[in-house]
Amino acid sequence: MFAKTSLTDWENIVKKQLKSEDLYGALQKDNLEGVLVKPYYGKSKDGLSPLPKVAESTHLVAEYSASLDENVSAILLNQNVEMLEDKVIFINNKDLAEHISPLESNQYFSLIDVFSDDTDGVLKENLAKELLEKSFGRNICIDVALHQNAGASIIQQLALALSKTKDLLEVFGAEILDRLVYRLAVGGHYFFEIAKIRALKLLVNELFKEYGREGIPFIFAENTLRNKSAHDPENNLIRSTLEMSAAMVAGADAVFSHDFKMEEGDGLSAEIAFKQQIVLAYESIINVFEDAAGGSYLVEDLTRQFAEKSWQSFLEMEEAGGYAELFKSGKIQKEIYNHAVLEQQWVEDGKISLIGVNLYPKLEKTKSVEELYDPFALKAVRWSAMYE
Repeated sequence: MFAKTSLTDWENIVKKQLKSEDLYGALQKDNLEGVLVKPYYGKSKDGLSPLPKVAESTHLVAEYSASLDENVSAILLNQNVEMLEDKVIFINNKDLAEHISPLESNQYFSLIDVFSDDTDGVLKENLAKELLEKSFGRNICIDVALHQNAGASIIQQLALALSKTKDLLEVFGAEILDRLVYRLAVGGHYFFEIAKIRALKLLVNELFKEYGREGIPFIFAENTLRNKSAHDPENNLIRSTLEMSAAMVAGADAVFSHDFKMEEGDGLSAEIAFKQQIVLAYESIINVFEDAAGGSYLVEDLTRQFAEKSWQSFLEMEEAGGYAELFKSGKIQKEIYNHAVLEQQWVEDGKISLIGVNLYPKLEKTKSVEELYDPFALKAVRWSAMYE
């Protein structure tokens, strides 16, 4: 029988090895999210309740191609295709979403954002009404993947997702809550991204309660483009595999991998990108767990911090007029711009390491921040574009 070792005993051992009484000062690292990451964790007093997902097992989504394996069950569709049966179809094209005639043998999910994020952020009510009339499992997408790829922080992404939802609720009422898909881009900070998805579940459920309802958000997660390099596909493949793993562990309902060859993708690279998900799902079986990260002291603490900070940010946005009003004024774009530029500076300074870009080998800068970012518009920017 082993003797019980207290947390204080462990701390004393570490202090002796570090030759320092200041554990936090010696071990703690800064982060751009403004959350506290402790150098060690003990059991929290009250753990979070399990955070379930909507789908029984995570949908593994492949972009449609003529050579698609007939055993692929979930498809990202950008154009109309005849003879698809017994498929889960994620519609990624506005015109297609408006005009497609759903078949009873398929399940349909819309990935169409009804906010004009490329102009003034206004809610397109007529488009939303047309989508809601369709026989889809989920009709409207709350898209914050663009915001992540434009450089938004995790807290900004979560607060914006809530604010978009609130704008929809004011027009269509609480009934719309069960007809939404939340589209997220998953970055490379593994445990932070797991906590981000879990925090979204907490936050949306809290918003549901404000309308007298209980609910679980349907989450569609794709890997980010932000940390990918046009000239380093092998490292892109490793990064996107970790991102898909984070999404599955966090309990996303559907996952999608972009082609890891950013500019020279082909049928083979697209197939490999999809098979990342297959390996994760069927070799590790992480796609069937509802909340695999539940109980991790680190992830639980990060989830709680992200949820609390994002909820406060959401309340401040609502007091200032809501998503569409703040987007129209340019405030959302400016805040995302400020975080994106700071993040890019961390890449330039080496605080964020990109193997093959700013580390092994270290490339020379070819573009400035001013060339890459626009404080008045949302656009996806890859960190490595500064060196390409």
